[in-house]
Amino acid sequence: MAHGSCLQEIKPDKQPVGSYTSRKKFTTHQIEINKGDTIYILTDGYADQFGGKQGKKFKQKKLKDLLEEIKNDELHIQEEKLKTAILSWKGNLEQNDDITIIGIRV
Repeated sequence: MAHGSCLQEIKPDKQPVGSYTSRKKFTTHQIEINKGDTIYILTDGYADQFGGKQGKKFKQKKLKDLLEEIKNDELHIQEEKLKTAILSWKGNLEQNDDITIIGIRV
């Protein structure tokens, strides 16, 4: 969640959504949100995309920095900047995972 100039990460529970051998309960989180905050819900696909000059992963740190950089832009502008960044990063490499980022502005 972006608030002011702070990006706060809520760590996910690590378990598959589809098939599993033992089901665990998901952790419930309560957060305070304020008008103007932006909440991002995303998969690991963007950060795990291979690309760049050396064919390495985009990585979580680089994604967090990008979200921090664009968080005050209108959501449709953020979408375009995220698309442009990942397409530029992956270049001619195939997309190797699903990429989902949902941004909600309160």
